[in-house]
Amino acid sequence: MKLRIAHLYPDLLNLYGDIGNITTLTKRCTWRGIDIATDQIYGNEPIHFSDYDLIFLGGGSDREQLLVRDKLIKMKSEITSYVENGGVLLAVCGGYQLLGSYYKLKDETIKGLDILNIQTEIGQGRLIGDIVIKNEKFGTIVGFENHGGRTFINDHTPLGRVIYGNGNNDTESEKFEGVMYKNVIATYLHGSLLPKNPKLADHIIKLMLEQRGESGELSPLDDTAENEAHSYIVNRFAHN
Repeated sequence: MKLRIAHLYPDLLNLYGDIGNITTLTKRCTWRGIDIATDQIYGNEPIHFSDYDLIFLGGGSDREQLLVRDKLIKMKSEITSYVENGGVLLAVCGGYQLLGSYYKLKDETIKGLDILNIQTEIGQGRLIGDIVIKNEKFGTIVGFENHGGRTFINDHTPLGRVIYGNGNNDTESEKFEGVMYKNVIATYLHGSLLPKNPKLADHIIKLMLEQRGESGELSPLDDTAENEAHSYIVNRFAHN
């Protein structure tokens, strides 16, 4: 058995070291003896979503995001089917926004894939800085955010409640970050997200295995370095 990741358009969507998420998943599988491979998808290559155990969409500028949208909108039904049937998808920043209904800019509205019932609108200034959120299952999750869009997730389950930082938007009284829907994790957290959040990385690997009919049980790893990096951010910015 070999797990397969589709990294969509890394030439267009790879801000702030997002490729580190792929590296983390690959290393944590390899260290456990799990065979894994990544296909980088460029241009107008056909994508057979059912062949993959994880789809990864990184972050990009508004221009790159629009270019990717034009490619993905042609495959909307296939992506929707993949998600609704339990396919694992990780989307960061621009990739997160693309999953929604639209991204409203000053002069135009970018129609999204409508996979998530979320909407994004450009705001005044950018939301930039370290961020710490709390998830009931994974505990604290740390990262870095840098986005001009304000995302409204309606009745979706957030990835976490913001302890420090801004999260999805800066207008609501209670701050939340990201979305979890079926086996989709969508978030604004760069930095990269997974190297400093090994519990979340392992959760994604478990989902990939379970979709293959495997147990999802993972042997423990020595996460001393990862946990130290994680704790540094928590203690610096969100220590009570």
